[in-house]
Amino acid sequence: MTGAGSLVHIPSGDVRMEGVLEAPPNAPGMVLFAHGSGSSRLSPRNNFVAAELRKAGLGTLLLDLLTRDEDRDYETRFAITLLAERLADAVRWLRQEPAVGLLPVGLFGASTGAAAALQVAASQPHEIGAVVSRGGRPDLAGAQALAKVRAPTLLIVGGADYGVIELNEAAYARLTCEKQLVIVPRATHLFEEPGALEEVARLAAAWFARSLAR
Repeated sequence: MTGAGSLVHIPSGDVRMEGVLEAPPNAPGMVLFAHGSGSSRLSPRNNFVAAELRKAGLGTLLLDLLTRDEDRDYETRFAITLLAERLADAVRWLRQEPAVGLLPVGLFGASTGAAAALQVAASQPHEIGAVVSRGGRPDLAGAQALAKVRAPTLLIVGGADYGVIELNEAAYARLTCEKQLVIVPRATHLFEEPGALEEVARLAAAWFARSLAR
């Protein structure tokens, strides 16, 4: 499964989530991307990171957790429980895919997607092998979920993302799993500064490659 990837439709409740699945040959694991509020599977930032993960040999699934109409609703963007339910459905769907269903699974979350990823990791400790958050809101996962996460978790925050740094530090303190908090110097929330997103991709690829290889 190479090239431009395969367009997939994943059922969840009464909606079908659209995504793109791509896995290099002999991939050691699959990484599902949980996009943040106001973003989509077409996000150039997450597509860049996904491409770098594939260069490192990992498979990727970029998907839209919300429909276009749902994403227009500001409150729905922060409905972490709904986002987590859909992400969990995507993990279950992936397990049924013949080519990749047996591979270890990692979750890459941005913004509110990071909270959803951590809730899924907490509820499915035997399914999720690693979590990476980019400029995320892991605090929104809730204290109980954070304490239950067993997957190695990497939180990446921009050094100029004031306010979000403190929220990540608070969430980090509640995690009891293998964990790391990395602050990328001078980077803002979207990591648009030269070299910032490249650093995110490098950190994420190394974290997933090591954690999922276990």
